[in-house]
Amino acid sequence: MTFPQFVFRNVIRNKRTYAAYFLSSAFSVLIFFVYALFIFHPDIKNGVTASLAVQLMVAAEVIMYVFSFLFVLYSVSTFLKSRKREFGILMMHGMTRSQLNRMVFFENMLIGIASILTGIGAGIITGKLFLMIGSRVIGIEPLPFILSTRVLIITISAFLILFFCISLFTAVLVRVNKLIDLFQAGEKPKKEPKTSVFLSMVSAVLLLVSYYLAATATVYTLLFRMLPVIGMTIIGTYFFYTQLSVFITKLLQKNRLLFWKKTNMITISSLAYRLKDNARMFFLVTIVSTVAFCAVGTLASMNVMNEQIDNEYPAEISYIAMDEEPLHQQNLKQIESELKEKQLRYQKNQVPIKIVEIASSSSKVPYPPEELAVISFSNYKKIAEAAGYVFTEKPLAELGTLKMKTTSLGNSDSLSFILKQEGIKLEPKRLTEHVVLPWQLVYDEGMVVSDELYEKLTPVSSELFTGFYIEDNEKTLGIADTLVKDGVAFPSDDRSYSMTVSGTLLNIQMSMFKMMLFVALLIGAVFFITAGSFLYFRLYADLDYDRRQYLTIKKIGLTDQELNKIVTRQLALLFFVPVVVAFIHSGFAFMALQSYFTLSIAKEIVIVLASFLAAQLIYFFFIRYNYLRNLKKSLI
Repeated sequence: MTFPQFVFRNVIRNKRTYAAYFLSSAFSVLIFFVYALFIFHPDIKNGVTASLAVQLMVAAEVIMYVFSFLFVLYSVSTFLKSRKREFGILMMHGMTRSQLNRMVFFENMLIGIASILTGIGAGIITGKLFLMIGSRVIGIEPLPFILSTRVLIITISAFLILFFCISLFTAVLVRVNKLIDLFQAGEKPKKEPKTSVFLSMVSAVLLLVSYYLAATATVYTLLFRMLPVIGMTIIGTYFFYTQLSVFITKLLQKNRLLFWKKTNMITISSLAYRLKDNARMFFLVTIVSTVAFCAVGTLASMNVMNEQIDNEYPAEISYIAMDEEPLHQQNLKQIESELKEKQLRYQKNQVPIKIVEIASSSSKVPYPPEELAVISFSNYKKIAEAAGYVFTEKPLAELGTLKMKTTSLGNSDSLSFILKQEGIKLEPKRLTEHVVLPWQLVYDEGMVVSDELYEKLTPVSSELFTGFYIEDNEKTLGIADTLVKDGVAFPSDDRSYSMTVSGTLLNIQMSMFKMMLFVALLIGAVFFITAGSFLYFRLYADLDYDRRQYLTIKKIGLTDQELNKIVTRQLALLFFVPVVVAFIHSGFAFMALQSYFTLSIAKEIVIVLASFLAAQLIYFFFIRYNYLRNLKKSLI
């Protein structure tokens, strides 16, 4: 037998152990390949959506490549640890250190090359489907399947380099101890797991504080709390598995009523060792799963965007004329003409806006506003009712003032302004209940004043707001495209008006989020499958040890039913503890995300988490069946 044949048979003989590693690697190659098909497709045209899609997929390629490197490195190191006895036998029969290194190197390269070929083959088969779905998501003409040499070269080169570097690195780091240590690697009794009460408490405190900060975050504090919460959660999770979980298990061992009940002694005793041995793996699976859940859940929650944009843009088309030029009448007639062409029924409302000069304000920003948009309370009520709001606000007193709410998320704290006109002070006590003018039209600083005060104000200029109110904002897509760019027009040297078209804005935002969700779903799938692979590796790495343990217990009367019960409990803990912790982490992350929405995103989040849980359950029952079958072979 030649050396290459020996390496090949080694891989085939350990195919069960290598299966999850091979399939996960092939799946990563598949996703990398189909993204490259899209990125380098010759028919991709320049444009906002197509350009954004390419950028997202390039970012996904980089994330996936870095993650694949770490995944392969962890997987290979796990295999090497589980094969010490095999290495000892080979060394006893005369294999040299250099031959052992070559064997490990060639085995890794063989699996890597097979993964690349399998992934690319699957990508060629599914590439057309991916391009069709991707084209539909970003709203372009369907892309034909074109297999370019560039895509093949990039994919093959990237993963050949990855597997070569990992194979070289692991071959150098193969530790050859004394033969007796290699032979006894799987038979040495495990040391009693030790824990630190202090670190266990640190873990609990860090997780509780991070959960509290996430649950109480607001739209204004979320950005400041994000990094500290992520840092505390990661550190707290690591110590949870290495310290706190083992500490809790030891407390359970001291509870005699629970510990001595039926087969609980076996389950709880081995649980402490499994938690300590697999702490790093549990930590990795939890963090990877949390990232996958949060990425997919965050983007899936954008489905509420259609409903929320109704609150952000109460007038489906808003237009503010900043002077009395005849151009504005022409623009308004063009909008009405296009609405009639689309046979859209609309209600039109016009209210005047006064622009007043500010002498000073309570704002602490470096460049406070010099002018302020003001409307009267009666006009505020008029356009609020036109937008379909139930108006319940009481009329303002003579000097009463409200800060204009320009986003459904709520504006910053109300500021007081002293006007240049006769020292008039505008000091709002609260925000208006409704958004009537979007922030793009008043630059986030507007006031509603009483009708009496409005009449007294002397403006530096006057503007006219025109709102077109339509039942379905999606139908305004493309209206007045000659007047706006991507649904918004800001005033400039050659433009004396500002304008928003909610249907166009909604379409752009939804296209962007659909693309992000499409990319996140595939990345999330890679992360989730990889997390399952971590569990598979760890499980089969301990298979020989478990065989000896259960064989010993079976000799003293363990029944098949009790064996099934013990194994199912232990596998359930192995599979679902990281997922449950990841669910808890994600749940608090979504509570923080909710602060960005005025509408509930609970439905979308529940669907995402339930989908991941269903996939994990299927994977669990599949692995349980195969694990029990392999375990019982040695117990007959």
